[in-house]
Amino acid sequence: MSTITEKPQQQELQQGSLILITGGARSGKSTLAEKIAQDKTSKDGKVIYLATATVYDKEMEKRVDLHRQRRPDYWITVEEPIDMEKVIAQWDQPDHIILIDCLTLWLTNLILPHYPEHWSNEHEEAILERAKQVALQAKKSLATIIVVGNEVGMGIVPVDPLSRIFRDLSGLIQQAFAKEADQVFLTVSGYPLQVK
Repeated sequence: MSTITEKPQQQELQQGSLILITGGARSGKSTLAEKIAQDKTSKDGKVIYLATATVYDKEMEKRVDLHRQRRPDYWITVEEPIDMEKVIAQWDQPDHIILIDCLTLWLTNLILPHYPEHWSNEHEEAILERAKQVALQAKKSLATIIVVGNEVGMGIVPVDPLSRIFRDLSGLIQQAFAKEADQVFLTVSGYPLQVK
């Protein structure tokens, strides 16, 4: 007499969520992102803080230090100014939180090596396409990904071309992430407004 043994079903791993937090300078974006990361961390999970800032001067060094002091010691900090894709892939596990701070500094790092001598419309299109792919990667990730970006388009139209390119790409990149995000928050004077 033979028995048929069924192959046990493989449990499908659940996707994490993608959260975008945008707002003006000193509006409370990073503080909110850090609070959400803290609240969502499970017993077995890790928080990976992906810092995109590059330190060029003392003022920027001071800003980075303030962010470092706020973060818990047990968070893992990964300093990566360009290759967000690699970091997301490396830490793409359930129960992990990847906090990316921030999209606009990442954009700066992508623009400055090419501007103005080697800049073209193709660069703009390539950056936007790359951002769309990263947003899709973040959406499909098993980790929960929290992304911070600066809302820079609410003021006057900048007078110089570089600032206009930066403003436009910043808005378009954040739209790409917002489209894929499960939740989008706008921070105003330290308070979050959920817009998605």
